[in-house]
Amino acid sequence: MSPTHLLPLLADPTRLRCVTLLAAEGELCVCELTAALEVSQPKVSRHLAPLRDAGVVEDRRAGRWIHYRLHPTLPGWALRIIHELAAATASEPPFTDDRTRLAAMAGRPERLCCPT
Repeated sequence: MSPTHLLPLLADPTRLRCVTLLAAEGELCVCELTAALEVSQPKVSRHLAPLRDAGVVEDRRAGRWIHYRLHPTLPGWALRIIHELAAATASEPPFTDDRTRLAAMAGRPERLCCPT
């Protein structure tokens, strides 16, 4: 992982929204990301795939759902960048709207990870 690899991945607004939610929440199911971002499941999955392939996020299957979290082996500098981006966008739409929709989502799956 290098900055020249990470930063283009985070330059996409949908991927940045996913990563900032994961930074705040610890672990989220695809259904939660879909509800928070108000986009289709295929679109969320399409944006998470390059993040997974690059080692920014990792996934686990639980029944029919895939859960994502920031990869535990991310270098410290990468985690700091992600958390700084999350803090910098915390009061800006659409990031505020994403968190509001996520908090209001009914039937959220049980969380197995703690926030990072």
